[in-house]
Amino acid sequence: MIRPLLTFAAAALALSACQSVAPIDAPAQSVAETIEPADPYAAMAVTVHDGDFAEIQQFTTPGGVSVWLVSEPSIPILSVQMAWNAGSVNDPDGLEGLSDAVAYQMNEGAGDLDALAFQRRMEELNMSFGCSASNDWTGCSATMLTDNASDAMDLVALAFTDPRFDEGPFERHRREDLVSINQRETQPRYLAAEALETALYPDHVYARDISEASVNARTRALALAHKDRLMTRDRLLVTAVGAMSPAELAPLVDAAVSQLPESAEPASFDTIILPEAAADPIIVSLPQPQSLVRFVAPGPARDHLDFFAATVLNYTVGGGGFESRMMKTLRVEKGLTYGVGTGLTWTSNYLKTWSGSGQTKNESAGEFVAGVKDELSKVAEAGITAEELADAKAYIIGSYPLGFDSNAKIAGNMMSVRQQVLGIDYFDRRNAAIAAVTLEDANRVAAEWLSPENFTFVVVGEPQGIPSPSTGPGTGPVTSPSTNTSNSSAEDGPA
Repeated sequence: MIRPLLTFAAAALALSACQSVAPIDAPAQSVAETIEPADPYAAMAVTVHDGDFAEIQQFTTPGGVSVWLVSEPSIPILSVQMAWNAGSVNDPDGLEGLSDAVAYQMNEGAGDLDALAFQRRMEELNMSFGCSASNDWTGCSATMLTDNASDAMDLVALAFTDPRFDEGPFERHRREDLVSINQRETQPRYLAAEALETALYPDHVYARDISEASVNARTRALALAHKDRLMTRDRLLVTAVGAMSPAELAPLVDAAVSQLPESAEPASFDTIILPEAAADPIIVSLPQPQSLVRFVAPGPARDHLDFFAATVLNYTVGGGGFESRMMKTLRVEKGLTYGVGTGLTWTSNYLKTWSGSGQTKNESAGEFVAGVKDELSKVAEAGITAEELADAKAYIIGSYPLGFDSNAKIAGNMMSVRQQVLGIDYFDRRNAAIAAVTLEDANRVAAEWLSPENFTFVVVGEPQGIPSPSTGPGTGPVTSPSTNTSNSSAEDGPA
């Protein structure tokens, strides 16, 4: 209440001073002419969520950018995350990999600074800045000393406004991609992923891959134009953590992105409904002493009623390291593998899966696949125990703070929550939702989701003991079990 009165008093004094020195016949000045315009950044509306996790300040800058900020005055470091809801799915046909090329170039020079000078300037400012692209999102992150924040964000602004995409770095990335293309046919994980895409969603944009032709078709002009399609102000989300107030951060953000295009044509694609699982494992021949086994089934989306129960259950089945059933049985008891694990895939906009993988000797591949199926059958038919449930919940809740031990991690976790539209109070609801999972919940989810018949298996190597393939994957659509959804929150990251 004091600030408006002081502002008015100062304005009145200024008016009085101006009038006292004006000629007697001069026109009187109006009050509006003597009052300086209000600072739009000081006048921003800020919504404060003061939860158990942190005090998150939510606001929209005068430039129209939506920001979540955690002010942390005790650490003189500012971490900023920026994300645009556009990624490699937006690559034009025949230019697959163009989004990744754009992201690669963003810290390789801007304005008068070539790649080396840009890196030196970052060193001078004690800052980091880089970008990346996934299927659905393009993101950039910057970390800097708060004292250098203005100069550091000026450098970020230069990268957004006048990126160079010089031939040297551009050609370097092209060579790296071509080397990767030449090597991937000998990489089991790539071959397994390719086989699963071909079997489960061959016509979806997620199944596209870069090729020698798409790499060679890139040009600097195409990449610069694609940057403007990816990085638009209407798609931008920002999260930040550091010793800074909203009024201090907002002008830095606006200045950094002010020259980005306002909008671009949005892209939307069909959600993937996985077909009926293959009756027998899909075998991809690769001469090597071990076989990689991957298995994939439909999984719950993050807003699904079953998601938290699935998260707890997954820890017991295969997500809990040496505490999981699969590790205890397939590694410790049977000695079939050094490691096997399972997890929920929830970050893709159009694909939600429950999957797992492990490696074993070629000679024991058949036994390993049978062992995975046996563990899935046991948990689907008999569920887990009360002790396993308690252990899983204790670990998932107790380990959660480890993901928030730096400004960058907090900013990253806030961005994940924003991208998944979980709500600003998610961090305060998450642990309670885990704690609320009952044994009945977990075992119902096990019965509905973890039947081995739901899983498509791919084996890459020279496996022995695997049944000969039948007619391959079925084509009839299989909807995910219990597809009713609610507005309940969902897990923000791997447990």
